[in-house]
Amino acid sequence: MRTGEPLPAVGEVLAALATGLWHWNTATGLVTVDAEAARLLGLPPEQATLSQAQVRSRLHPVDWNEISGVIQLAVAEGTLGEARVRIMDERGRVIRVGRSRFHASFDRAKRSYEVTGSLQEVTEPTPGTPAGRTAVTGDWRRSREAFLLDAGRALAEARSTAEVLRVAAGLSMPGFSPDGLAVFGVTGDRLTITGHHGHQPGDESPFSHMALDTDYPAAEVVRTGRAVYLSTPEQYKDRYPLTWPLAAHFNRQSWAFLPLTVAGRTMGAWMAAFTYPVAFTPDERSVLTTVARMLAQALSRAEAAESARELTDGLQRSMLPQLGPEIPGMSVAARYVPTGGGLQVGGDWYDMIPLPGGTSRTEFGGGRFALVIGDVQGHDVRAAGLMGQLRIALRAYASEGHRPDAVLSRASRFLHGMTFGSPGEDPSELRFATCLYVEVDPATGLLDIARAGHPDPAIRMTDGTVLSRPTAGGLPLGIDPDADYPTTRITLEPGETMLLCTDGLIETGGHDLETGWKRIRAILEDHDGDLEALADALVQAVHGPSSHHTTGPLADRREDDIAVLLLCREGEGCGCGETVTVRPTIRRTMLTVAQDEPERVSVARQQLRELLHDWACEDQVDSAVLLLSETLTNVLVHTDADALLLAEVRGVAGDRRIRVEVTDTSDALPHKRRPGELASSGRGLILIELLAQAWGVDPRGEGKSIWFELYEADGAETPAPADGTTGSEPA
Repeated sequence: MRTGEPLPAVGEVLAALATGLWHWNTATGLVTVDAEAARLLGLPPEQATLSQAQVRSRLHPVDWNEISGVIQLAVAEGTLGEARVRIMDERGRVIRVGRSRFHASFDRAKRSYEVTGSLQEVTEPTPGTPAGRTAVTGDWRRSREAFLLDAGRALAEARSTAEVLRVAAGLSMPGFSPDGLAVFGVTGDRLTITGHHGHQPGDESPFSHMALDTDYPAAEVVRTGRAVYLSTPEQYKDRYPLTWPLAAHFNRQSWAFLPLTVAGRTMGAWMAAFTYPVAFTPDERSVLTTVARMLAQALSRAEAAESARELTDGLQRSMLPQLGPEIPGMSVAARYVPTGGGLQVGGDWYDMIPLPGGTSRTEFGGGRFALVIGDVQGHDVRAAGLMGQLRIALRAYASEGHRPDAVLSRASRFLHGMTFGSPGEDPSELRFATCLYVEVDPATGLLDIARAGHPDPAIRMTDGTVLSRPTAGGLPLGIDPDADYPTTRITLEPGETMLLCTDGLIETGGHDLETGWKRIRAILEDHDGDLEALADALVQAVHGPSSHHTTGPLADRREDDIAVLLLCREGEGCGCGETVTVRPTIRRTMLTVAQDEPERVSVARQQLRELLHDWACEDQVDSAVLLLSETLTNVLVHTDADALLLAEVRGVAGDRRIRVEVTDTSDALPHKRRPGELASSGRGLILIELLAQAWGVDPRGEGKSIWFELYEADGAETPAPADGTTGSEPA
């Protein structure tokens, strides 16, 4: 070619260099190739327009996927893309290896790419040679894929920011590994150092709280969302002369600053620094970009998890109160166990409220206090929010000095106005709450109880016997703004413990109310430790490993929030303080049956059965229940007075006595009658005379008392054991 002659056509030059041209429009899905590119693809050497599927069938599947990633990377960084591809024949055999360099652009309106590039055949390097260790060999590809899988798995398992940074510091990239790492965050308009590796303590000081408009690579990455690659110190110094002195003393040779982007938002930057020169080929950039994306996702998940934990801890601290100072003569223990997962808060709560009227601030209001336990319907954030508001309302009403029935009536009206009072309220969002409110007088042990659809309290007596204490109650809070909540008064004797709980303690683990109560009752009766140990034992029985061996009859192993309150009136047999080795041998129960409450006769029968739960002779238990029904019914039918039941068991197992006494205010004494065969009444005293070991009628100053006694030793004899030894005491 002589001087002054026109240059040959570009196509002729490329053909002479065995280089083909191609153009790809993703909007149409067509790829145009010239004759040389078609030849390199194993097609007839002529210009052609091919479909994506035709081109894809000629390339190795891994390489085709890699080209898509490199195109996106090149567009994001505004650089040329480069990829090494393996070209295959119809039988899937590799016939040659090619290298393609291309320019890509993105049309936002059509959301498509247009790519123009060259294709040239190259020689595949021999593994193990210096050329074979570059970032484009087949061995490197396999190592890269394994590395990215391991890195993704490790970052996905990290649960905190510290764990994510520790994983990132331990990453060993194939072919090149940074020895200095730093993660930058953004607070307002300034950079912050979230964590770093490969630097001495204090090295991060010049980079902390750096303004985003500073001429520094990480700041530019955050501002623009584009990666910055600096292969040599000279490039760093030329592009960032103002901040180069800050990085110079680290003696690094190459740097990569990549954006940490999640859902289109740049949350920070990641720096990887190298002590040796790195060319940052497209393959190396692809690895760094992939790691940066995984790192951003892991940091985002860790940040969300830490925020959720912080929110959970804050909610629990604010919604679950401390039990307050010690109360003379009383011990209180509480536990709260949320359902697993989520914010770890729900609708269950408990509270301990000092009541007005005391004189000493050092003794929790000088005297009376209230225990509250409840359960707002649901296990979500709305339930937790309603629970917090309802708890505050209850504290306010109680602190005003209202009685238990008035406190619950006002609380029900309050919750109804919040959930049912809004026009257009979604029926699925309507909520109610169960609640049990107990006003306690520590000096006398008197408990005034108001109940709103909540499980009844249970009393653990001094000898370990556990009785469920039926109490009058009303509808759950929030259903009826005008609901009434009658008050029941019982006495907590010295040494006795009262259990208040939500239904989660009873029903968790596939149990219903009956089987769940049996499980809890066994724990209460068998426990010999103090109140805190008893609270732990109850929770462990439901949520601990042993709960998997005490499943209930229901198919689903249901889970629910659990709240537990234990109140003990200190005394002999309670287990508080010093261990009690000998329990008292007296147990009693007391109950009032009013004229307008005949249904409480069945409650009295159940109370008596629970009092005699370990009695040796079942026939005597049935007799006692029958005689109790007769005496109570006699009062309700033949007088206008209410009946007061007092049942008391004395003695040691095997030689005990049960005395049942029913008192009323009528002076009319019972007398024995001779009923006919068809008579519907008149047999009460006859039955008492036949079944009781002793009985009588005692006049009172006002009214009378009819009583009967049964003796355990006079019951049916227990069959002797098969080995001929004497039987043990009945349990």
